[in-house]
Amino acid sequence: MSGVRDRIQFLREGLFAKYVVSLVGLVVFVLAVNGAMETWISYRGTKTTLTDGMSEKAEATARRIEQSVAELERQISWVTRASATKQYERDTLEQRRNDYAQLLNQVPAVNQLSFINGSGREQLRLSRLTIAVNSNIDFSRDLRFTETVARSVTYAPAYFRDARPLMSIAVSHSGFNAGVTIAEIDLRFLSDFLGDAQVGKSTFAYVIDPKGVVLAGSAKGPDVGKDVSNLPQVAALMAPGGAPLASGTDTSGQSVLTAANAVPKLGWFVLFEQPTAQALAPIRDQLVRIALLIALGLAVAIAAGTVLARRMLIPITALRRGARKLGAGDFSHRIDVHTRDELEELADQFNSMAGQLQETYSGLETKVEERTRDLARSINELKVLEEVGRAVASSLDLNAVLPTVAARALEITHADAVLIYGYDAAKQQFNLTESIGIDKAAEGNHLAIDQGTSVLGQAAEKGEPIAIPDLSDAADHLLQDVAVAAGFHSVLVVPLVDQKGILGSLVVLRQNAGEFSPNLIGLMKTFAHQSVLAMRNARLFTEVDHKGRELATAHSTVQQQAAKLQEQTDELKHWNRSLEERVEKQLAEIERIRRLERFLAPQVAQLIASSDGHDSLLDSHRREVTVVFCDLRGFTAFTETTEPEEAMNVLREYHAALGELIFRYEGTLDRYAGDGVMILFNAPIQFDDHTKRAVKMAVEMRDSIGALTQKWRNRGHSLGFGVGIALGYATLGQIGFEQRLEYAAIGSVTNLASRLCDEARANQIVVSQRVFGMVEPWAEGRPLDDLTLKGFNHPVLAVEILGWREEGVARAEDAAPKAERRRKRPV
Repeated sequence: MSGVRDRIQFLREGLFAKYVVSLVGLVVFVLAVNGAMETWISYRGTKTTLTDGMSEKAEATARRIEQSVAELERQISWVTRASATKQYERDTLEQRRNDYAQLLNQVPAVNQLSFINGSGREQLRLSRLTIAVNSNIDFSRDLRFTETVARSVTYAPAYFRDARPLMSIAVSHSGFNAGVTIAEIDLRFLSDFLGDAQVGKSTFAYVIDPKGVVLAGSAKGPDVGKDVSNLPQVAALMAPGGAPLASGTDTSGQSVLTAANAVPKLGWFVLFEQPTAQALAPIRDQLVRIALLIALGLAVAIAAGTVLARRMLIPITALRRGARKLGAGDFSHRIDVHTRDELEELADQFNSMAGQLQETYSGLETKVEERTRDLARSINELKVLEEVGRAVASSLDLNAVLPTVAARALEITHADAVLIYGYDAAKQQFNLTESIGIDKAAEGNHLAIDQGTSVLGQAAEKGEPIAIPDLSDAADHLLQDVAVAAGFHSVLVVPLVDQKGILGSLVVLRQNAGEFSPNLIGLMKTFAHQSVLAMRNARLFTEVDHKGRELATAHSTVQQQAAKLQEQTDELKHWNRSLEERVEKQLAEIERIRRLERFLAPQVAQLIASSDGHDSLLDSHRREVTVVFCDLRGFTAFTETTEPEEAMNVLREYHAALGELIFRYEGTLDRYAGDGVMILFNAPIQFDDHTKRAVKMAVEMRDSIGALTQKWRNRGHSLGFGVGIALGYATLGQIGFEQRLEYAAIGSVTNLASRLCDEARANQIVVSQRVFGMVEPWAEGRPLDDLTLKGFNHPVLAVEILGWREEGVARAEDAAPKAERRRKRPV
């Protein structure tokens, strides 16, 4: 039952279904693509052929209609020429009537002829049924008369009378003011060009005027006089600059293939159309043939896929069944497949793999038995080690721990003697502290062994055990004489070390020479770790016990000091309250200094904040001040031609150089405005030499910025530095709002300093005459021409500062004590 289910699942979901579906899908895909491409090519060819054929017919019909109308025009023109020729012989209406009658008899399409004299009056009207002479109907404003006089020949738009399409052809007579002949044409002759013989059995045709009204049509075409302007193909022709469409709809809304051609002289269009269903009937038949071919291919593909899949089913099923048995452990099973292809090769590989697995499994059982015995032995050793560790760790007395360690080591190793050495870090020496199998009291070099020249030191330095299989063949060392004399021939040295340092060494001696097994060495290494832990615990317990006694002694001292600490705690609380008050006061002071440092030098801000009544210094008041304005020449053009990042770098260097000098001379920085800077002196702190400070600072600024301009010039920037200085009275105080306050000066002195700065050229300092008078003993100046400044009614006397006679460093050192005294003077 399980095999049947597997077979059904294989047929539905396995390779059988995949192969059948893949083959069927491939065949269907190829046939479908081929059919689609063939159908598309046939459709395009059929449509193009039909459209081209109808276009040729429409073009021929339009040409014939145009030739027929031209022939009518020629015959009407013949009548007018004949009448003009005979006018000289006999100027009577009788002769004209005879000519008109002859034309009516010869040309059935002409219904009526009218003669209009040069004044626009009808003189003669002749039809097959009626005649009117000298009716004098006024045609002077009729377009047929006026346009014909101007153009010689006109074609009037088509019109309908009793459902008959008509049009007028007007021809002017030769000579001055000779008149016009108007012929009424019956357009039913156009149907002769659209008969079934010319159009075809499945095609219909019709002629429309510029408004989209049908003038003539074939038997299957639209009715004469019907407005078809709403049809898409007709609307496209009537649109300005429109082009004919290849498809459209007929009056009943059915899709049609269409072709059109114009009659340029009349503005008409000839349309040939064929229903799309009839035109594409061969394509429909071709689609039916393709569908039948696909169905046949589908049946063949299903049959072929089923046969091929079934041929693959039997060997694959055998492979699957064999793989399951191999997975279940039946390595004796062999897969029997004879297909002479890759499946047979795969079955052979499965059989080879089964043989190899059978051999491997039998060898693995032997190895497992060996490993089981080794594991049992290791488990026994671990049990002994665990018992040893528990016994070693059970005692906290170092004198009891060491004999236990030696006894358990002798038990584990089945050796003949065990020595335990303690390590003296101060002397870098190993001392024998415990022994089993050798008399501890025996004299010899083995009682104290130096670290540097012994195998004990080598093992401790490496942190690994050192085994000597045969002492008689080994190099001389301190243990050799004693061990050999006592009958021992092999030794194992295990260091007792941890992260904190060396505790000692464990020496195992055997009477028989021979190698120590790796398992025994590893076991002793683990035992050494546990022994170190026990020794550390014993030492720690000893230290803790000693510290406990010391703590008991110190407890009484602590109780005595507790009372004193309580008193000190009360004092600290009082000090804390005082400290909090002082911190609050200092924080308020720091906040005031921070607000002042926005526009004052740090030392000036600290002086104002620490002085009594400092808030009054910033109140509004009037005082004489020195105002310094400075900016960079050519900075505006520089910012327009360079990148914003480079402009910001130049401003940072410029402001850094100015800011250092402003704070050094204790000026008040009023504002920054791009490259423009305004500095006040003598406000809010007064200085006797405020003008001198301002000019001296300006000279140093010019020198500092001069070095910067050279640096900028090397980077391709052409910039200069100009300064203007003025002295006068201004109103000083804080402006702004609570969150943003600034210290500012208002007065004409600031405007004067700004205008002088504008007049300064690159690397020039321009000061007012009054400023120069204050610093004349120290400054070298050159008078300038009177300056006419914006906002000042009179010319301003100005001086250029050329240099300073004093050395800046000496002046700054001499001025510091005086400045300190001036700061302390109340304002």
